[in-house]
Amino acid sequence: MPTIMPMVLTADPERLRDFYVGALGAEVVERTAPEPADDPPSFLSLRLGDSVLGLIREADPPAGNRTLLGIDVADVDALLDSVRSHGGSVTGGPTDMAWGMRVAHVSDPDGNPINLQCPVRD
Repeated sequence: MPTIMPMVLTADPERLRDFYVGALGAEVVERTAPEPADDPPSFLSLRLGDSVLGLIREADPPAGNRTLLGIDVADVDALLDSVRSHGGSVTGGPTDMAWGMRVAHVSDPDGNPINLQCPVRD
């Protein structure tokens, strides 16, 4: 069990699930049944490497965002087309940073900011 689990409030948890699974290779580890049964799930948790991300269905999620997800990946550049094809957007980079990481700024389909990062290759 993770010590801390970031949670994202979303009106459409299945859309975000499809993004994180399709674009970043996440695995669904928990799905809370919806009420009523024909609604989207009220909660999903996704495993990304050794971390877990929670998606919480909220009919009217608050405007604004104060969370930035940093996700370590094998190759930032190789994932950018996948981010776009799964409904996300690339908002900056990829850029080699002075501290030795290559970073691309992307957003998921709800506009939540994500930094994809990997070590700079020589």
